[in-house]
Amino acid sequence: MCGIAGCVTKGNFEVSPGQIDRLTGALAHRGPDGEGRLRIDDTILIHKRLAVIDLKTGAQPFQDKSGVCLIANGEIYNYQELSEDIDPNELSTRSDCELPLHLYKRHGVSFTDHLRGMYALAIYDPEKRELILSRDPFGIKPLYYVSHHNYFAFASEPQALIESNFASRRPSISACKEMLNKQFISGRRSGFEEISRVLPGETLVVRSGEIVDTRYTAALSERFLQGGNLISLESRLDDLLAETIELHQRSDVPYGMFLSGGIDSSALLAMMARLNPRPVLTYTASFDAKSVINESVQARKVARTFGASNIEVTVTQKDFWNDLPSIAAIVDDPCADYAIIPTYALAREAAKDVKVILSGEGGDESFAGYGRYRRALRPSWMGGRQTQRNALFDELRTLRNDGAEQSDDHIKPIFRDKSRYTHLQRLQAEDFVDWLPHNLLLKLDRCLMAYGLEGRTPFVDKVLTNFAFCLPDYKKVTFRLGKKILRTWLNQQMPHSESFARKKGFTVPVAEWLENQRHNIGELVSSQPGVKQLCVPGTVGPLFNSRNKRAVQASWRLLFFSLWHRRHILGLPPEGDVFECLSASSEH
Repeated sequence: MCGIAGCVTKGNFEVSPGQIDRLTGALAHRGPDGEGRLRIDDTILIHKRLAVIDLKTGAQPFQDKSGVCLIANGEIYNYQELSEDIDPNELSTRSDCELPLHLYKRHGVSFTDHLRGMYALAIYDPEKRELILSRDPFGIKPLYYVSHHNYFAFASEPQALIESNFASRRPSISACKEMLNKQFISGRRSGFEEISRVLPGETLVVRSGEIVDTRYTAALSERFLQGGNLISLESRLDDLLAETIELHQRSDVPYGMFLSGGIDSSALLAMMARLNPRPVLTYTASFDAKSVINESVQARKVARTFGASNIEVTVTQKDFWNDLPSIAAIVDDPCADYAIIPTYALAREAAKDVKVILSGEGGDESFAGYGRYRRALRPSWMGGRQTQRNALFDELRTLRNDGAEQSDDHIKPIFRDKSRYTHLQRLQAEDFVDWLPHNLLLKLDRCLMAYGLEGRTPFVDKVLTNFAFCLPDYKKVTFRLGKKILRTWLNQQMPHSESFARKKGFTVPVAEWLENQRHNIGELVSSQPGVKQLCVPGTVGPLFNSRNKRAVQASWRLLFFSLWHRRHILGLPPEGDVFECLSASSEH
């Protein structure tokens, strides 16, 4: 895992050395183990390295004899298999990230079809004078760009483009409203007006600083549904879990995993325990609150069953108020998922011991674990309903009606033949397009990279994910439960594991913490410049005084947005706790 950045200048425009220094320095947390820069023609490539594989010779940029060069952020899990088809004399390192360079020489921009992994990378071809930017099909690794009349610049994080003056701090009002309504921002837009995302699975070809071609690599298969009986499919699942997790464990540095005690992380630990000769190092979050179920109890049970060495991190109300300004500061592309609070705390603890973390993100999307899927499949007379995640503030009539949200539907990858897929699969596909990359994976990336950790997500994998996605519906969901086949597999590994208990969901006691300070925090949030710009006067304070569930959700998002706006739009450092930060910014 690393940080990448660069630019292509247009005409006679020159980028100053200081600007490149600031661009590099802004990504230092993503790559504390090394730095590389390369300038060819009008193109500059920058790499900050977090060394995980090939610690001695894996420095970037990579450059072949013809001058084609590459920088990458990510892991190519099938690099050993790919290297078998390449002349060893062509390889200058043992790094997994060198392989895409040679695949590009063979296959051109379709090189991504051969990759199994997570990546955001840039290739410069001096013969064609083209810059190629590419992001993995699931959007596990981030990549952003700015297209300016003097330059085209890109980076792993928006804040790097801002700190180096390649982009301004001007917010996208419509995107910020979408974040408040949905919890995250969809599609190509970021929270900044001038900064765009490279979409999951997208490859951009840039010539003379202009995007001249776009190509997509599909994340989800368009095969027909899997056949076979449950026993044969369970055997196939076991083989795929073993293969996928073994690939995700390839590392020259210590690794561990996040354990919640739920189905996904428990299944992950069950297979890791089988594959590792020594106890797996696991990290679990708990809360000193009465309003949520203490899931650490189940996590301890699972850890004991599989002989794991479990480290428990208790997140307190004090941690919430103290850490939230720093958390908002690292999430430069705003995402108000409250699970970011324990993720940040776990990353801080794990960084003391390891450099790689495996996590269970993607299990619910791949194996259809969300209750909203089952609700959408039921007829209305049985309580069925479609899930709407985009209207929280509109229903509360809190947002001003200027700067309406824009739809990104036209840029979402579209199946060539939707009629082949079930309603359940279409719901899963929608989450793979938006919810997973722009909420769950973004959250994980920023929290781990803040502490120089690489995050790996075996359930978001080209092979395993598509096996699960193509299963018949009845092997994924029942009337009561999702993830049927994964639960069955886990029950065999861990009898009496409660693997068929109803999904509880991971809950953070944000409502309780806000309740304890609602009189103080409501007034502070309503006085913030960003909140005043977006919200109708007099509508914010009552939200914090209400105990209604939707009002509490809105209050949390407004609090997070206030801190995000303070750091990334006003440019104020996250010094002090929430109350100190908001008191200072309310004066602006």
